[in-house]
Amino acid sequence: MKLPRREVMIIATGGQGEQRAGLARIAFGQHKLSIEEGDLVVFSSKQIPGNEIAIGRIQNELAARGVRMITDRQADVHVSGHPGRPELAAMYKWIRPEIIVPVHGEMRHMAEHERFALSCGVPKGIVQKNGDVLRLAPDGPVKIGEEKVGRLILDGDVIIPADGSTMNERRRIAFGGVISVAVPLDDEYRLAGKIELGLQGIPVELDREAFLGEACQAAADAATKAGGTGEDKLRESIRLAVRRCATDWTGKKPVVDVLIARV
Repeated sequence: MKLPRREVMIIATGGQGEQRAGLARIAFGQHKLSIEEGDLVVFSSKQIPGNEIAIGRIQNELAARGVRMITDRQADVHVSGHPGRPELAAMYKWIRPEIIVPVHGEMRHMAEHERFALSCGVPKGIVQKNGDVLRLAPDGPVKIGEEKVGRLILDGDVIIPADGSTMNERRRIAFGGVISVAVPLDDEYRLAGKIELGLQGIPVELDREAFLGEACQAAADAATKAGGTGEDKLRESIRLAVRRCATDWTGKKPVVDVLIARV
């Protein structure tokens, strides 16, 4: 006797393409649950701008496995992860909190959330921002201080700010490359030998020697013109001259380090 086919619905996280979420792990065979040809995956969330590539990566893998997919573009399947006013009002009626502290969304969302909660009978509320230190009791809620906040990243064995000088320098180097300029000077800050240039990430593969010759000449001209003005001004003149040359050749503004060697 042939048993009837049983259909199972699995609700999984990862509709925005999160790499370690359930849907991605199932799609790439990294989960104890498996998926096969003919199965159906319904993306009940709308794509958040910026997540298109990650979501497309999962959908392409599912398609390669013969899986059928439905998104909000094919059917009315979008389900919001945020409650509406009726749901919030019901929650406040059930829980009856004494204080409302909105913690998600932009300032206008949190301010409106507080107003709505107070209109639903919540006695007290406060709108905070990242870093605010609040005291809820006694005599609260009230802001009592601020702490420094921001995004951090693990860089090797060191934790550093995501928007700090180190990462900003990395972004500049990644975008424009690096040119190192070694300039020999005598005691009078005059050019005393051949200038040497080192390139990293400068897109001049086919014309490298020609570019090096022109950049060296630009550095030498700047050194000669700025000779006697002091080391700092001379270094800056050379840096600008070499970067200007690189911009003319590549359209980019690389990081230029000028090293002064006294001979």
